[in-house]
Amino acid sequence: MEDGEIVDLYWARDERAVAETEKKYGGYCLTIARNILSDGEDARECVNDTWLGAWNAMPDARPRVLSAFLGTITRRAALSRWREKYAAKRGGGETVLALEELGECVPGGQSAEERVEAQELRRVVAGFVRDLPDEPRRVFLCRYWYLDPVADIARRFGFSQGKVKSMLARTRKKLMEELKKEGVYDAG
Repeated sequence: MEDGEIVDLYWARDERAVAETEKKYGGYCLTIARNILSDGEDARECVNDTWLGAWNAMPDARPRVLSAFLGTITRRAALSRWREKYAAKRGGGETVLALEELGECVPGGQSAEERVEAQELRRVVAGFVRDLPDEPRRVFLCRYWYLDPVADIARRFGFSQGKVKSMLARTRKKLMEELKKEGVYDAG
């Protein structure tokens, strides 16, 4: 079934929407959740949360790219579950490693001013990623959006792990330079 037809089912509040979504995007969403959670049961629960999230988000939203819409819901659900599960624990796992790698570039916060700054940060990062050459962009997204392990990225692209790590380090350095240039990074 085509994405537009699936979205139409959601808008019509037809329960077949969930079955069709699962059939077409179940594996994709499960991979995202597993990369973050490293636990099959938790990952499956996140995918179920994704279907519920999609059901609740539509018909208010009519996503242009259904896969990205579902991937975003899955990623948010998995990161939320990961935070709950590992809030008291530190270290270990690809999620911790990937988030720590980006930690130097991406500040956090809760105040209204910080939320506005976070929106600006998202705008700058999205533009930066969009402007990257194809190969570094794909590697960057595999690592920091899908949280793929470096070994998996190396295998997928036919690179050594060292090349992937170097490419990611160079891209993070360029990102930090862009954030400083745009005034959304404060080393202080």
